[in-house]
Amino acid sequence: MAKIATVITDYFEDVEYTEPAKSFKEAGHEIMTIEKEKGKKVTGKQGKASVTIDESIADLKPEQFDALFIPGGFSPDQLRADDRFVAFAKHFMDEKKPVFAICHGPQLLITAKALEGRDVTGFKSIQTDLAYAGATVKDQEVVVCQNQLVTSRQPDDLPAFIEESLKLL
Repeated sequence: MAKIATVITDYFEDVEYTEPAKSFKEAGHEIMTIEKEKGKKVTGKQGKASVTIDESIADLKPEQFDALFIPGGFSPDQLRADDRFVAFAKHFMDEKKPVFAICHGPQLLITAKALEGRDVTGFKSIQTDLAYAGATVKDQEVVVCQNQLVTSRQPDDLPAFIEESLKLL
């Protein structure tokens, strides 16, 4: 089973973490939450979910993981201000490991300069940014690119996002 790195911080979109994480775990995969500070409790922007961080980005290498999961909300925008998270995400894209990014999740991949020539989707407000990053943007519930990258637009797309992510795992 896969070991999935989940980069997350405060103001993540609650269901965009909880629903995929639950499905990944039920399928037998391991989820590890990663932030700047191990043991920190981060809270979703809806206030319905909180997560205690498993590990600090400072103590990990991307080679320790099989896949990367980037929930949306304001979390990805905060994480992309830290070069360690950008480099971490870029590794997965460069090594063709599975990457699952929903809603605003692709913002981290934009900063990693890892979307040129890729088919993607994301929340409506970042679709122009995705295009400027060199991606081909599709306005559909889920886009799977090169049997590696799974992206979706919003919480309503979660069933398709989870289904395609589990197929890659």
